[in-house]
Amino acid sequence: MKKALFLDRDGIINIDHGYVHKIEDFEFIDGIFELCRLAIAKGYQIFVITNQAGIARGYYDQATFEALSQWMVNAFAEQAITIAKVYYCPHHPTKGVNEFVMACHCRKPEPGMIIQAQQEFSLTLTESVFIGDKVSDMQAASNAGIKCRILVNSRYTDEAASEQIEGVNRVNNLEQASKFIK
Repeated sequence: MKKALFLDRDGIINIDHGYVHKIEDFEFIDGIFELCRLAIAKGYQIFVITNQAGIARGYYDQATFEALSQWMVNAFAEQAITIAKVYYCPHHPTKGVNEFVMACHCRKPEPGMIIQAQQEFSLTLTESVFIGDKVSDMQAASNAGIKCRILVNSRYTDEAASEQIEGVNRVNNLEQASKFIK
């Protein structure tokens, strides 16, 4: 059995300043490294699952995103934390300026990125955990069969919508989220 800790990026790993794509704008959220060390100690592999509609909108390109992701993965490695893989969706269903304007199966709330990770790494999704700050994160996790879903309160959190998703654990910060890592 291989279990995973799936993390949304903006709002969970880094402060969400909106379409973060430059190192100088990337600020790690307090507690992310401690949370990941705990998860590794408990036998989880760590994955990043992130919508990146800024690519479809033309704010930045895939190479820019991938360079920032590599910098982020290296920053985790300096903290003795391995990120198994960063999965991202460059699409937006209606807004944008390039070939990435389309409906897809990878953009959360669709479970495509999670299913891809499960297939590539033989993960047991029912034993895995997803931490996000948007209802679409929780929907993607639910659609993939992840039972432990943690919604960190944010400016995107709609209490009524999140209550419609059975089994969501609501927390205010990553320290509270760490209590669900078993």
